[in-house]
Amino acid sequence: MKLSPHFHLSEFTQSQTATRLMLDNNPEPATIAALRLLCEKVLEPVRENYGRPVLISSGYRSPEVNRALRGSRSSQHVKGEAADFEIAGISNLRLCQWMERRLNYDQLILEFYETDIPDSGWVHVSYREPYRNQELTARRVVRNGRRTTEYRNGIIG
Repeated sequence: MKLSPHFHLSEFTQSQTATRLMLDNNPEPATIAALRLLCEKVLEPVRENYGRPVLISSGYRSPEVNRALRGSRSSQHVKGEAADFEIAGISNLRLCQWMERRLNYDQLILEFYETDIPDSGWVHVSYREPYRNQELTARRVVRNGRRTTEYRNGIIG
């Protein structure tokens, strides 16, 4: 099923976790509508600007898949409102900076980017209305001997 000119539903539902654990990862119609909106408002403009495929690493997650991945209970992936992605050959920092200047979204998160490694990490973006246009940077940190994720406001390279 085509969601927009350059995106198919299968790109958002493929999941190694779902396959391995034999979990259903098929969204309901309302979730498909949210994925369409995400494609139209955010991912298509990114694709059109860069002229390269947008590689979705995580799109829709059924509640069961999200639990298996230990995702947040409030994850927008479960609602079809979010995707994690990259574009080969484009720095994730540069991609976030372009999106921040030109697009509306709910959240834009530069995840686990390392300054010395331009293709490190990935971009998380979500879309819903009303949107917040919130930018965050996620980094792995060690606190009290435990590895955790720290979120800071803004897109930080």
